[in-house]
Amino acid sequence: CGGDGGAGGAEGLALVEGSAGRAARLGDPGDLVALARQVQQAGEFVRANACGRLSTIARQIRHLQEQARKVLDEANRDADLHHVACNLVKKPGNIYYMYRRESGQRYFSILSPKEWGTAPHKFLGAYKLQHDMSWTPFEDIEQRDAEINVLDKLLSQQAALPPCTEPNFQGLTK
Repeated sequence: CGGDGGAGGAEGLALVEGSAGRAARLGDPGDLVALARQVQQAGEFVRANACGRLSTIARQIRHLQEQARKVLDEANRDADLHHVACNLVKKPGNIYYMYRRESGQRYFSILSPKEWGTAPHKFLGAYKLQHDMSWTPFEDIEQRDAEINVLDKLLSQQAALPPCTEPNFQGLTK
């Protein structure tokens, strides 16, 4: 944005390079249109970039909301299961089988329906009590145990890892 070196000279200011390779002057309407077009395109690119980034954040927010709902659902389920009647001390790592009496009362037993032969009450489901006192439904136990094993390995390897100044995703992808 330099001038011609003089104050208020007749030549004007160079805005953009003209189509003939000469410096455009303030009075050249073709070059003013090109400058306006460039400013407009820059504004459109900035807006598109911001919209793209905001869309990514919106997807992340929706994902976090889904995760929060899942955490709350699991916490409600776990709290409910901790209130189920049980005539023994529950120990983490064990599987408990839930039944419902004719009165509607739910209770936990250490006996599975197979072990009963003929269960005295309606079987409702089986759950494993985890060490963090959460409950895992029977059908999810294998997957949850595998996840816990991977996390245990990562934690045990963490102490052996050298300091790293950049992200390292080794072993975290399939």
